[in-house]
Amino acid sequence: MQVSKRKLNGVLEKQLFSTFYQLVLDLKNKEEAETVFGDLFSQTELLSVIKRLSVAYWLSKNRSYENIKNNLNVSSATIADVQTSIKSKGWKLMLEKLSADEWATVWEQKIKGAFKIPHP
Repeated sequence: MQVSKRKLNGVLEKQLFSTFYQLVLDLKNKEEAETVFGDLFSQTELLSVIKRLSVAYWLSKNRSYENIKNNLNVSSATIADVQTSIKSKGWKLMLEKLSADEWATVWEQKIKGAFKIPHP
């Protein structure tokens, strides 16, 4: 998809962004998000965003550029770009949320394992 170089009116652009953010907030679950984002973005656009998020996550886990490059099939330039912006407020928030989800999943499995009742 090619983005038009013609600028929007500043007020209108702000309203459109606000509407989009509200739409995202109104999604109730993963299935709704998959449906909306799957229809809204092309597979390439969505994969690009997902790869950038994955690069940030793996960088936060101290994976090497080479490991990230080979596993996610991204360029060194993409990794460097994410590395440069990873300290911004938005990236920090996303990584905190990913870490919290990861922590919750690990502890959910530990708790389930601790209370597992053996079958006779």
